[in-house]
Amino acid sequence: MAWNVVIAGGGFGGFYTARTLTKVLAPHSAQVRLVTADNFMLYTPLLPGAAAGTLEPRHVVVPLREHLDPSVHLRLARITGATPERNVLHLRSLDGQAEELRYDQLVVALGSVSRTLPIPGLAEHGMGFKSLPEAIALRNHVVRTLEIAETLEDGDARREFLTYVFVGAGYAGLEGLAELQDFTADVIDLYPRCNVTGMRWILVEATERVMPEIGPKLAEFAVSELRGRGIEIKTSTTLDAVTASTATLSDGEVVPTRTVVWTAGVKAHPVAGQFGLPLDERGRIVADSHLQVPGFDNVWAIGDCAAVPDPARKGQPCPPTAQHAIRQGRVAGRNVAAALGGTHGRRRKFTYKTMGVFVDMGRRKAVATTGPITWSGMPAWMLARTYRLAAMPGSGRRARLLVDWNIGLLFGRDTAELGSLGTALTLADETSNGAQPSERARAPVNT
Repeated sequence: MAWNVVIAGGGFGGFYTARTLTKVLAPHSAQVRLVTADNFMLYTPLLPGAAAGTLEPRHVVVPLREHLDPSVHLRLARITGATPERNVLHLRSLDGQAEELRYDQLVVALGSVSRTLPIPGLAEHGMGFKSLPEAIALRNHVVRTLEIAETLEDGDARREFLTYVFVGAGYAGLEGLAELQDFTADVIDLYPRCNVTGMRWILVEATERVMPEIGPKLAEFAVSELRGRGIEIKTSTTLDAVTASTATLSDGEVVPTRTVVWTAGVKAHPVAGQFGLPLDERGRIVADSHLQVPGFDNVWAIGDCAAVPDPARKGQPCPPTAQHAIRQGRVAGRNVAAALGGTHGRRRKFTYKTMGVFVDMGRRKAVATTGPITWSGMPAWMLARTYRLAAMPGSGRRARLLVDWNIGLLFGRDTAELGSLGTALTLADETSNGAQPSERARAPVNT
C-alpha cells in the first residue's frame, strides 16, 4: 500500500516540498497530497509590482496544477487543525463540510499572516499588504483617492486624500511605498488639481533605521533615494492611533490622511496553534535542524510558521523569507523520502545561509547584497529583476514577467481601477436609474 504524505499549505515551502517529493520518491510509492485554500502560489517578492501596476496581478502567481507533477493530488480546502496522535489533518471543504485526512507523513507549511498590534482604530481603518487581494485593493484605493481629491474644491480636504502613511520599513513597507509612490508620480499629471496640491508620503519605523535585513550603508542609500523623492522617513516612531481621517504618531503629530498601510511584520498563521504541536513564544511550530518537530517522528515544519534554527545566526530562528522557505521545502522533501525508506540516504540538515538581499525601490533603483559585494542604483535594480525572473517557476511565467516589464518601460502604467473592472452589475442595478454598480460589491475606500 502506498504511503500517505500530506503537505499543509501551498506557499513556497509546500510547493517546493511537493516538487522535491515527486523527483526523489519511487513511482507510485506514496500518494502526495497538497492541501491549500487557493489553487495558486503567490510569488510574494513581486507583490509591490502588482500593486503599482508594473505587473499584471495574474502574472505574480504560480498556478499549482500547471506547475506540479500530475501525481500530486491538489486539495482545495481550509485547514482547521490536526490531531497528531491520530495522524489526521482537519479540513473544511469548499462546500463547508468538516473532514479528516489521514497521513503517514505530514509537512506543515502554513505560512504567515500580518502581525498587528492593539492600536486604537488600526483594525477598522488600516490596510494590509500581505496578499494579492490586499495589493489590488490598495492600488484601487490609491487610484480612488486621486479621483476623489480631484473633485474637491477645498485644498485641506484634498491634502487629506493625497497623504499616504506606511507603517513598517521592512521589505514589504519600503518596496510597497516606493513602488506606489513611483506609480502615483507617473500618473498625477492626469489629475490637475492633485498635481497642484501635491502628495505626501510618510514611512514610519519603530526602530532606529530602515531595513534591518541589510547593512547600514545600503540602508542609508535607500533612505537617501526615498528622501530625494520627497518621501518622509520617521524612524524611532510608532503609530499610536488611527481614525477614518487621521493617523496619530508617537512624536505627537496628527497626520490628516485617508490611507494607513500596516506592514510592520508577520506572525505564524494562527491555525498553527491548532495542530497540537510545540510552539515557541511567537506561536511558531518548533522544528530541529532536520526540520522535524521534536517528539513527532512523522511531522515536519517549514517556512514562516516554523521556528527552524538559522545556520547563519546561532540561537536564532530563520527569517521569514522566500529564500529560506524554498530551501526548507527541498530539504523537507528529501527528509520525508528518507523517513519512508527511500534510496536517498540519511536525513539532511538545513544548512542554507542567505546568499543575497534585493530591495527594489522603483524608478530603476534598488539596493542589493550578493555575498560580500554590495550594489546600489541601476546595477542593483537589474540584479534584482534578473534574480526574481530566474526564481519564478516555469518559462511561461517568466515570459509574462518580461513582457509586463518591457511594456511598462515603453508605455508606462495603466491607471484603470481594477475593482471597477471586476465589478459586475446586478440585474437590479441594470434596471435602476443611472445603472450604477452595487456598492456592496465594490472594494471599500475610507471616505
